Amino acid sequence: MKNEMVFDLESLVRSNVRAMKPYSSARDEFEGEARVMLDANENSLGSAGPDRFNRYPDPHQRAVKADLAPLKGVAPAQIFLGNGSDEAIDLLVRLTCVPGQDSILILPPTYGMYEVAANLNDVAVERLPLTADFQLSPEIVAQVVASKAKLVFICSPNNPTGNLLHAEGVEEILRGFGGLVVVDEAYADFTTAPSWTTRLAEFPNLVVMQTFSKAWGLAGLRLGMAFSSPEIIGYLNKIKPPYNISEATQQHALAALKDAARFEAMRTELLKGRDWLAERLPAVSIVEEVFPSDANFLLARFRPDATAVYDYLLEKGIVVRNRTTQPGCAGCLRLTVGSPEENEALLAALQQFEG
Repeated sequence: MKNEMVFDLESLVRSNVRAMKPYSSARDEFEGEARVMLDANENSLGSAGPDRFNRYPDPHQRAVKADLAPLKGVAPAQIFLGNGSDEAIDLLVRLTCVPGQDSILILPPTYGMYEVAANLNDVAVERLPLTADFQLSPEIVAQVVASKAKLVFICSPNNPTGNLLHAEGVEEILRGFGGLVVVDEAYADFTTAPSWTTRLAEFPNLVVMQTFSKAWGLAGLRLGMAFSSPEIIGYLNKIKPPYNISEATQQHALAALKDAARFEAMRTELLKGRDWLAERLPAVSIVEEVFPSDANFLLARFRPDATAVYDYLLEKGIVVRNRTTQPGCAGCLRLTVGSPEENEALLAALQQFEG
């Protein structure tokens, strides 16, 4: 076996972040219930509107994490909750990368926010494109391991392609890469492969991101999850805004976690819809290829002009995602699995298209 990289979190974290003193909110200094709360300059008379949100939310989302931890098989101290996964992405870049000096590594085609977060923070972006079938190769893995980037973002199942990346390649990167390995599992609920959260104890440099936006159907709440070692989570909590998850979001998340039956029913129906579309799309004359998917969408290559198909669908009131400019995705549209009625409408429109 190759020698494994010795991971040193303290050397990876920016020196100014290691030294900084985090903001201490009123709710950090007091925990529990009190009869009279006069510590946070809130409006003690109540709230405008029908609901009562005059008190600041729990800055550490203890109740949500307590319910989430057993579901994910981790400890509450291994959970970070963010304002969408985008907050975790931004904080991970800011935690480790010195502006104008450090870099992140991405594997295009992939989720666009990794690069946006890097650009916002004046951090360079290294790109190692996936193979033609959107996979890791031994050569790509070797290049990742040799990189001096502070972070590598691995989206699996990948967006916009929908496929899982080979676990063997990801594991080799985890064992050899000197920075943080961030596995983005936004679509993990749509695959049967085990989550990388089951391997957190093995890899101190592993961060796994998931979300309530997809299978849970809570995109409007903007609630993302990151799972890692307590040390890495502690640093994310150190640099996050003090009240980054609203009380309303926390309450809705708790209700969702208690509604597992609804979650499973929706997940099952979406998987059926994915299979229904994957079976029928290849028979449409303008569809050249439908790529395998472990997500709640399908990437399809159209002929002769995917953008013309995209514009046609817009005229029909059907919005899909044009991915023709992404590396390796020439002629491709990304089609989200909808309700049965939406799937039928999409298929009928494509069958009627005449280029």
